[in-house]
Amino acid sequence: MSAASRTAAVTLAMSAAGLAAAPASPLGLPSVQEVLEVASLRNYNTRLVVTSTTALGVAAGIVGAFLLLRKRSLMGDALAHSTLPGVALAYIAMTLAGGAGKSLPGLMAGAAASGVLGVLVMLAIRNTTRLRDDVAMGFVLSVSFGFGLALLGVVQKMPGSGAAGLESFIYGKTASMVFADAVLIHAVAVAASLAAILLFKEFTLLCFDEKFAAAEGWPALWLDIVLLALVTAVTVIGLQAVGLILIIAFLITPPAAARFWTDRLSVMVALSAVIGAVSGWLGASISALAPRLPAGAVIVLVTSAVFLFSMVFAPARGVLARQLRHRRLKDKVDRQHLLRAAFEILEARAQADGAALANRPFSRDELLAKRTWRPRHIDRVIRKEAAFGHLERPGDGLLRLSESGFGEAARITRNHRLWEVYLVTHADIAPSHVDRDADMVEHVLEAELVARLEEVLREAGAWVPSPHEIPPEAGPLQPAAP
Repeated sequence: MSAASRTAAVTLAMSAAGLAAAPASPLGLPSVQEVLEVASLRNYNTRLVVTSTTALGVAAGIVGAFLLLRKRSLMGDALAHSTLPGVALAYIAMTLAGGAGKSLPGLMAGAAASGVLGVLVMLAIRNTTRLRDDVAMGFVLSVSFGFGLALLGVVQKMPGSGAAGLESFIYGKTASMVFADAVLIHAVAVAASLAAILLFKEFTLLCFDEKFAAAEGWPALWLDIVLLALVTAVTVIGLQAVGLILIIAFLITPPAAARFWTDRLSVMVALSAVIGAVSGWLGASISALAPRLPAGAVIVLVTSAVFLFSMVFAPARGVLARQLRHRRLKDKVDRQHLLRAAFEILEARAQADGAALANRPFSRDELLAKRTWRPRHIDRVIRKEAAFGHLERPGDGLLRLSESGFGEAARITRNHRLWEVYLVTHADIAPSHVDRDADMVEHVLEAELVARLEEVLREAGAWVPSPHEIPPEAGPLQPAAP
């Protein structure tokens, strides 16, 4: 082949992949011209693929949100694998009928039929036997995929069938997408998204309390079938883009990532649709810039990157935010324990001297004896309380509660003892164990809850100082007379 012929072949191959010929980067990276062309969707084939995968991402995000809340992730995987026998059987039927075996509408119809059959088998096993959902899903997944691979082997041996490339439905192949395929994907994606939005209230009830929905007269089984039908539709149209193996990641990962950002279902569904759309758009664009990278795999990798970012940095449920909240709570608990220890030291001194309670200096060693903390830990808590203005250092290595610190220490001690009395009188907690239990819950008491506890204890005639102040010979704690 001459140099001119090779150049023409390369140009034609780049055009088929959605890119115009442009000077290559010395590092093998796409040129600025190529990036701008893909980003602006100037090329027809690129525009076809990117818009189709974006529409698929929106539908997968919306429908997948309800699938995730139903805890049916494995069912989506089983459904995806159950489409493979339908693809193979549809190809065989169309080839024997003398038609085009690789007609996408026919292959998708076969995939939909076998997917629906797989769903019905799973529902039948679930509703007519005592087997759990995971058993039914695992059975359908393994049997369907094995049957599908066997049929693909039969297809490959059919004389003159020209079945090369049929296995691309396992992994996805967007490069072969034509206008009719894109129209079908857009139509099904829009229909599935609208159906999920119109049934938002019913799907919400089904996801959170299926038994209550059935008791209220809602057709829970039919709603479940409709939801799985939508999942089947999205799975079938996703075969061309990401393949039957990776479509489950496109269904589950966007809603799982959105779940980290919010506690509201409506916001979660919207975020899931956005994440799915961005993943489809960005993954297809990257694949267009690097034709050797399959679009399905890149889309799933982009979605996974969004998931990992959400898992770590999301302010609502992210790992980092949760760790920060846990750290702040631990610091708050330590500071409150320190203030209560200081107040109890002052109380013990006043009782020993027979004098009124007064804010006097105390030593670090007294705090260590009271809390049994490590010296390094108590020094850190002392520094934090001093920064908050609750502790002062009058000199000679002594400590003293500030005016605000004394009031805060009195409030914390009072809440602790209030909770102790409530646990002993209303929860049958032994006085010898109540201090530990009160330590676990006293730090979340709000002013409104404290007032309510005081009211309950007064109404029950159980208003006493503290279980620890009752002498052993007095017997078990009893509610005081009103």
